[in-house]
Amino acid sequence: MDEQQLQQIAAQLRKPEGEDGIKTAEWMNKGNLCIHKDGLTVLNAETNDNILEIGMGNGFFVKEILSRDSSIKYVGCDFSELMIKEAEKINVDWISKGQAKFILSDVSSLPFNDQLFNKILTINTIYFWEDESKILDEIKRVLWPNGVFTIAFRPKHYTEKYPFIKYGFKQFSKEDVIKLLSGNGFTITNVYENNEPDAEMNGEIMKMENVIIVATKF
Repeated sequence: MDEQQLQQIAAQLRKPEGEDGIKTAEWMNKGNLCIHKDGLTVLNAETNDNILEIGMGNGFFVKEILSRDSSIKYVGCDFSELMIKEAEKINVDWISKGQAKFILSDVSSLPFNDQLFNKILTINTIYFWEDESKILDEIKRVLWPNGVFTIAFRPKHYTEKYPFIKYGFKQFSKEDVIKLLSGNGFTITNVYENNEPDAEMNGEIMKMENVIIVATKF
């Protein structure tokens, strides 16, 4: 795989567009199945939750949240217009029930009132945050007092093996993210490190793992 192809993959992972973007989202659903399941288990959607997910992709996993209780409300935001459209197609029934909606938005400027959500989730988006402190301020702003923020990601010692990682990705260790959250108005309540089944990449069998950090707003 040449450098141009790697750049194209990285660009689609950041912001899926066009037919390749649709395929990329479907590929991400398969490749990120375990981290999504682990993240949603930790999120633990419950009765009357008002949940924001930042960067929900094509919304394939939204049903896992909303099927738990008819009182749960969910908003997904993404800065890819394509992903908003795909998520609306996939979740048309949940939208018609009034449980889900999808908003085109940049995470650094969320179009929501203060203290609107009691739970906020993001999976595999931190690599693309341009100004982490500004984004965390926005997340705090729209989160209830003592609300819960759950962030799931793959740690640096794993992501550094990706051949496309040099094109627009930031990398974080578990300690990096804990320090980032703690320094921006959050109290860490739980940290989970999860092993996943091995995966093949470029003919190499790679160990897979994810980190999920749960924090509350103080």
